[in-house]
Amino acid sequence: MTINMVDQLIQIVDSALASSVERSGPHLVCRPGCTQCCHGIFPISQQDAVRLREALQALDQTDPEKSHRIKTRVAASLERLDPHFPGDRATGILRDDYEDSPLFLDEILTSTGASLGDSEPCPVLDSVTGTCDLYEARPIVCRTFGPPMRTPHGDLATCELCYIHATTEEIAACELDPAIPDLERQGNEAYNIAHNTHGETIIAYALRD
Repeated sequence: MTINMVDQLIQIVDSALASSVERSGPHLVCRPGCTQCCHGIFPISQQDAVRLREALQALDQTDPEKSHRIKTRVAASLERLDPHFPGDRATGILRDDYEDSPLFLDEILTSTGASLGDSEPCPVLDSVTGTCDLYEARPIVCRTFGPPMRTPHGDLATCELCYIHATTEEIAACELDPAIPDLERQGNEAYNIAHNTHGETIIAYALRD
């Protein structure tokens, strides 16, 4: 997969998001400082991982202090997650059955009684500003979370904080382009073939030293 194809996928997703945001109006309440979707464990593709690593490397040159803060949060996250990671810790690649692991089933509890898999902050999240330190390089799942998105079962899923007062018809009218999941899958497959990569990882492992 060439870099142009990667850029094309991002452009398609961002364009679809902009359209959904416009149609959603006040029903979509996502804003800086709202970080619920920045907590929890979720898989990302290898091309998402590469894009994040490249952005962090660039940040080393332009803002080394911010880069250092991200790396510190990555190390702290790995310390919490390593004992429970459902995959190869050397490569950071998740097992095929990762969804059935205690971490992803929210069975691992923190000292406060919260689920580690559900409460773990993304290491790219700046908890002070409530914003993403690598926003322009964020994974596809981060770009599409919030607006109505069709699930594999055919339902429309949204952020639980959004569309609270919207009717079923209004939610449906704001749906993200339903072609995005297939385009993402095809893009990931092409990328993995071109770069001899496979599987999925999580952000903490993608950004570790």
